Amino acid sequence: MNTLFLPARLRPHYQAEMDAARAAYARQDPAAAFHHLERAHILGQRWAWPHTQVHLRMLRHGILIGNGREIRGQLPRILFGFLGSLVGHVPTGNTGGANVKAEQPMPIPADLQQLLNSGSQ
Repeated sequence: MNTLFLPARLRPHYQAEMDAARAAYARQDPAAAFHHLERAHILGQRWAWPHTQVHLRMLRHGILIGNGREIRGQLPRILFGFLGSLVGHVPTGNTGGANVKAEQPMPIPADLQQLLNSGSQ
């Protein structure tokens, strides 16, 4: 299994969440932007590159809103998220923000679960 890049079937959905986050920032709605980053995190966390991209965006989010906890929380997640994805050790459903424990499994929203399961049958 390729653990570096997102499968083609998930790319449009991941990119839609990343684009929605960018649009939310453009309309000055950082809470909505972070929500979309969390959804992108759930979709991409099993693959090292998209997982790292989301954590970099979450770090940027922390900087933009001046949230020291988010900034400090994202720094180790960038490195360990990348490595964890490479070896297949990620907590399923974790939303990736510093507001949750890095190793905490979480329920996956039904629409994202359906997308994640669509290629594993």
